[in-house]
Amino acid sequence: MIISILIFLIMFSVIVISHEFGHYAIARRNGIRVNEFDIGMGPVLYRKKGKETDLCIRLLPIGGACVFDGLDGLEDEEGGKLDEHSFPNAPVGSRIAAVAAGPVANFILGFIFSVILVAFVGTDLPVVQEVIPDSAAMEAGLQQGDVIRKINGESIHIYREVTLVSMMNYGEPLSITVERDGERQTLHLIPRYDEEDNRYYIGIRGAGQYLKCNPFQVFQYGFYETAYWLKATYKSIGLIFRGHFSKDDVAGPVGVVKVVDDTYEETAPYGPAAVILTFLSLATLLTVNLGVINLLPLPALDGGRLLFLLLEAVRGKPIPPEKEGMVHLAGFAVLMFLMILVLFNDISRFFT
Repeated sequence: MIISILIFLIMFSVIVISHEFGHYAIARRNGIRVNEFDIGMGPVLYRKKGKETDLCIRLLPIGGACVFDGLDGLEDEEGGKLDEHSFPNAPVGSRIAAVAAGPVANFILGFIFSVILVAFVGTDLPVVQEVIPDSAAMEAGLQQGDVIRKINGESIHIYREVTLVSMMNYGEPLSITVERDGERQTLHLIPRYDEEDNRYYIGIRGAGQYLKCNPFQVFQYGFYETAYWLKATYKSIGLIFRGHFSKDDVAGPVGVVKVVDDTYEETAPYGPAAVILTFLSLATLLTVNLGVINLLPLPALDGGRLLFLLLEAVRGKPIPPEKEGMVHLAGFAVLMFLMILVLFNDISRFFT
């Protein structure tokens, strides 16, 4: 368990620091002063004074922050001074870029992880290995060796995208474009419900066709790998709003530690290389997930701040800082409440 906690802290720290560095780099590039770059949360353990930015290491090794000068916009009211390098006085386009840079950094990090992963492991092409007898796929005319190119108009590049569609299908019709003998044709089917597994199945089996990537394909399929995790994340969020997820499908830090521990126990017998590559895949999921979650237009998240900035760009004037601050404060309170609920749920599952 100690090893699992250390692995989690290393992964999470790399992901969060990358996110905050994205904010920092673009803010400085656009002339916005950054007062603090925080690693961790809670009381300050170590502070290194910089010319403009203090580096702070805090007690709890989870989270981080990039504190823009004048972010709350209230310094003038309190007797402080906001110059041209403060966040509120920067052009709205610069502020949008600085806020969006955090999630974008997560996606870039996910792409880097994916390229490394694909370089060592290869990828899974969307080739049908087996059609289950008397299934929806057989009835529709799918055959072994078919290359799935599109599902409902959405391009398919790796086999796990097919699996994702199957897992998130709740009986909706599918239009599947396949390539067979160099020609494309479109087949239509409705996945069938399996009472024992309590889910719908297309009716194909296998893990696709393995491809060892050349140097060009490493970047190509590294991009597809990142796009897959992006797609999996936002489609999972969509299922939450559709009411198809329960509280047990959501995990916080404790839940992730449990996943890390289970993953370590399963992969450790196969050697360090298997452990590293498996956790690289998990880190890709986590960094892409963090990027998507932060872009949600919710108060206290980057997406919430972006929403206010976009409203400012459209209106031609900012939302009053005190009103925006109240919204973010209320959103932060709700977020903390949800985190406590998730933490309690994680702990209850951890010890059962």
